[in-house]
Amino acid sequence: MSNNKINKPKPEDTSTSEFIEVPRIIGQDLPPIGRLIIQFVPPLAILTLIVLVIANPESVASVISEMRTFVTGRFTWMFILYSLFAVGVCVWLVFSKVGGRVRLGGPDAKPEHSNFAWYSMLFACGQGIGLIFWSVAEPIMLRDDSPVVNTAGGSISDGGIVWAYFHWGFTAWAMYCVVAVCLAYSHHNLGKTLTFREATVDILPQWMQGGAGVVVELLAIMATILGLSTSFGFAAMQFSSGLTSFTGLPSTPLTWLIVIVGLGSITAVSAFFGISKGMRIISEINTILSVVLVVAVFIFGPTLFLISNVTQTFGTFFTNFVGMSFWTEASSTPQPLTSWQDSWNGWWTVFIWCWVIAFSPFVAGFIARISRGRTIREFVIGVTVIPSLIVMIWIGILGSTAILYDDQSARSISAAVSDNVASGLFVMLESIPFIGTLLLIVATVLVATYYVTSLDAGTYALADFVSAPKRAGAMFRVVLVASIAAVATVLLTVGGTAVVDTVQTGTIIGAFPFSIVIMLMIANMIRRLVKRDRSIRQLEKIINDPDPNVVMSLDGNDSCKQSPNPRRRMG
Repeated sequence: MSNNKINKPKPEDTSTSEFIEVPRIIGQDLPPIGRLIIQFVPPLAILTLIVLVIANPESVASVISEMRTFVTGRFTWMFILYSLFAVGVCVWLVFSKVGGRVRLGGPDAKPEHSNFAWYSMLFACGQGIGLIFWSVAEPIMLRDDSPVVNTAGGSISDGGIVWAYFHWGFTAWAMYCVVAVCLAYSHHNLGKTLTFREATVDILPQWMQGGAGVVVELLAIMATILGLSTSFGFAAMQFSSGLTSFTGLPSTPLTWLIVIVGLGSITAVSAFFGISKGMRIISEINTILSVVLVVAVFIFGPTLFLISNVTQTFGTFFTNFVGMSFWTEASSTPQPLTSWQDSWNGWWTVFIWCWVIAFSPFVAGFIARISRGRTIREFVIGVTVIPSLIVMIWIGILGSTAILYDDQSARSISAAVSDNVASGLFVMLESIPFIGTLLLIVATVLVATYYVTSLDAGTYALADFVSAPKRAGAMFRVVLVASIAAVATVLLTVGGTAVVDTVQTGTIIGAFPFSIVIMLMIANMIRRLVKRDRSIRQLEKIINDPDPNVVMSLDGNDSCKQSPNPRRRMG
């Protein structure tokens, strides 16, 4: 929260500080036993899981596959309704009076980052690495298998692009946004620690709050560590695949290890220097390189086809959005699923929604941290509409190019994706006339920088979860980066790709209980906003007043008043 330090003239009473960091944290720390649990249980549990998976990978993979089948077969409807609920809450926040009146950080707060830096960081931490991976792979894999979508006389191949718009566009961003706005309002306006427990538990009876807070924080920490570690493994493989495409270097476990050490070192440096000097700069580089990549494909690729197909698929998406949003694949429910692989949703929508939920702790936590000074309406539009349009343009251009070149090369890109999903983007770029090799280098660099920003964002969120209400230091973030890199190294170099896939699937299954936590948190945010009265508005104002002469006096209901005593006091 160093960006929130505001210099003030030194008051006459020299015993006061020259500034007060805002927001003034009035959140509750965990009791000592709870603090011990969240500090020691996650590493022990993760170590145990890794040992079990490496020692007996087939048995563990079988158990996790059965769990995935159970979740897919019994609760597809719940994930669909959850996604609709997230969209509905975002729409309500945009059009309600509350959305326009409530400013994150109080009525006088100003944005800490420019719009360009803000969009760059939230996009980089949210979907950058996943979009690099799936922007070609999903349109290719679904080009002949796209239920619900009515192409209205267009090519059936459009369906894969339309589903990719849906899976990576507005609904996914709404699911991130609704979690982020809960954390942001709780932290910036109410002075709570930037943790899931403090955004959630006060909706529960008093006697449940202590234990529930520990459980909620454990789920968030575990999801963050495992999600980042397994993603690090896949990022190393994809980066190695990119290197192979233009250097001929083999993608081996040694290459993966070198990549992990290299990317981990860059992330550690970024985490050490902080958001403004590390994360922001790399995120802005990401944005520039992404624009270069997409514009180059548009200009040097099949330009006329791209203009036509992006226009056509945009229309198909908006026409079919409601049907895709509500599609639960009811025809698969009369008989229990033998395997999740028998369900289209098990491969795609449920899988991706679980991925989004599992990644919500660190994505939403970081978005909340960098969004001070914006109204809730501005926040929701900025986190949903703008990134969704960027995603759709990205997928429209890269996915359409891949499908056209796939047709012209006797489905060679489809064959490459079938052999290695991570290779799809690189095989497509090789087909771009004149500058294909240069774009391969740009795409490979983007894989690295997007993962660095994702890991950097995750480190900030994880540091808040573990250390709150104390502020984590730079070296602590570096240690967290090293720990996550170590887990990724063990998973990938000792266990191999199958083990990484098993652990990632297990992490995604963890989205099932975590989705219940998120729904409680959303309900709590709605309750807080609906009950927001004069006393709460006064609380928000004083919590965010940097004047050291302002004294806070709190009662048990979080009502707040200002005292004339120049010494800071919290009761």
